[in-house]
Amino acid sequence: MSEPGVPNNFITEAVHRDNAAGTYDGRVQTRFPPEPNGFLHVGHAKAIVVDFGTAKDFDGTCMLRLDDTNPETEEEAFVSSIVEDIEWLGYEPTQIRHASDYFDTLHDWAVQLIEKGLAYVDDQDGETISATRGSFGTPGTDSPFRNRRVEENLDLFARMRAGEFPDGSRVLRAKIDMAHENMQLRDPVMYRIRNITHHRTGEAWSIYPTYDWAHGQSDAIEGVTHSICTLEFESHRPLYDWFLEQLEVASPPRQYEFARLELTHTITSKRRLAKLVTDGVVEGWDDPRMPTIRGLRRRGYPAAAIRAFCREVGTTRTNSRKAIEELESYVRRELNATAQRRMAVTRPLKLVLEDWPTDAEGKPLVEWFEVVNNPENPADGTRQVPFTGELWIEQDDFKEVPPPKYFRLSPGREVRLRGAYLVTAREVVKDANGRVVEVRCSFDPDSRGGTPADGRKVKSTMHWVSAQHALEATVALYDRLFTTEAPGERTGEPLDDLNPESRELLTSAKVEPALGDAAPGEVVQFERLGYFATDDRTPMLFHRTVGLRDEWASIQKRG
Repeated sequence: MSEPGVPNNFITEAVHRDNAAGTYDGRVQTRFPPEPNGFLHVGHAKAIVVDFGTAKDFDGTCMLRLDDTNPETEEEAFVSSIVEDIEWLGYEPTQIRHASDYFDTLHDWAVQLIEKGLAYVDDQDGETISATRGSFGTPGTDSPFRNRRVEENLDLFARMRAGEFPDGSRVLRAKIDMAHENMQLRDPVMYRIRNITHHRTGEAWSIYPTYDWAHGQSDAIEGVTHSICTLEFESHRPLYDWFLEQLEVASPPRQYEFARLELTHTITSKRRLAKLVTDGVVEGWDDPRMPTIRGLRRRGYPAAAIRAFCREVGTTRTNSRKAIEELESYVRRELNATAQRRMAVTRPLKLVLEDWPTDAEGKPLVEWFEVVNNPENPADGTRQVPFTGELWIEQDDFKEVPPPKYFRLSPGREVRLRGAYLVTAREVVKDANGRVVEVRCSFDPDSRGGTPADGRKVKSTMHWVSAQHALEATVALYDRLFTTEAPGERTGEPLDDLNPESRELLTSAKVEPALGDAAPGEVVQFERLGYFATDDRTPMLFHRTVGLRDEWASIQKRG
């Protein structure tokens, strides 16, 4: 039986069973173990929610362990970004450790397996080892070095540790079964020679453990009870168990595998994401088009929305691809409740009120209108917005020859300017190419606040920005980074489906004065246009987060 507030899934049920049986004396300890070879992405976000969420649900603890066993691809900058991203998502590890903290223990345990005759030094190169592993249904071939004497293996391993041999010349392999039906147990490699500087241990080591050797043992060293990972590691679990059995680890952790998070129009391969960065397709790991946590954050996705989505997706054992529109619906729902409303014009068209009054000095009169900051949250209050006889409106809000069912501004038609006045288009001004550059309108002075004295109805309300008070801004509009729902499905290479028009920069946007005070990273709703995030390092640059229309609701209706 699940506890109130604890999601009912196969992992939580397993924890309930263990607690009921006293398997770990009621203790629940999980860990999140990323490799610091890139920035975390949305798939990691789900793993973080599962790892930290499971621990929280049972009043347990969750550690962060950086799996830094491959110094060729790892950097301290990646370590810092991982820590910061986890904290931004709203979680705090009980400890931060590194696999490299256990290099001495892992080495000593490897020596124990050699002494038991369960590990040996193999002089074959990587290609030969791979070629002789066999295939599914076909047994592998024993290495000619498989039956070396224990003393010789101990000597060679010590010399590997001392840096006597070149890279790739020898490996340490577990001695299990080259005919085993599980390929992972066909004498897997435990150590490889890498004469390279490690970002934490420097030049202290010339050999580095493989992930499969370090992973389960690190869990055991830390006292992890429930080792949660994604489904691709299911076939590795018997190997982890074998290592722990041979080392006679007391109360070994139990591994549970869940389906990883995949989204439509998205890839989560760190190798391919890194290629997008190095090839200059995107501006960096935090480009708002990237599915990295940094990219989502810069684009304006709230941490609360990401957590809620990952929680709702649930923990299952069936791989599937979720519609990105579903994640966007969670983002939209959160921002609808929290984001301040502001007026901005992304593609400006001048609107002039011909009969607008002037003050005593002959200058156009400036009026101020009180506008609600967020109708979903009255506590956010109101703000004052300036209004003059010259305004900016969206180009799409005027049609000289309106199409059917077009209710916005056109010659002779009356519309409402949000919170201000009713105006009627009278004439247009065009440039030498015949393009409309200015719309001249009359206004109803008895409709202040947008409500006419005689109660007549208008079919359209438009946003606007005072030309005299407008601030210049750049607005980045985003489309899907990949043109297909399943990138690479057609050719096998996801990068073949890149969208060359995934970003559009509008450099002449006009925004109301209040946006000059927006904090870096703040998300606001541009009225009628969508949600936009202020850039965290470039003033007056706004990234489109999501639109106002709930595409996920439309998809569900169609389904």
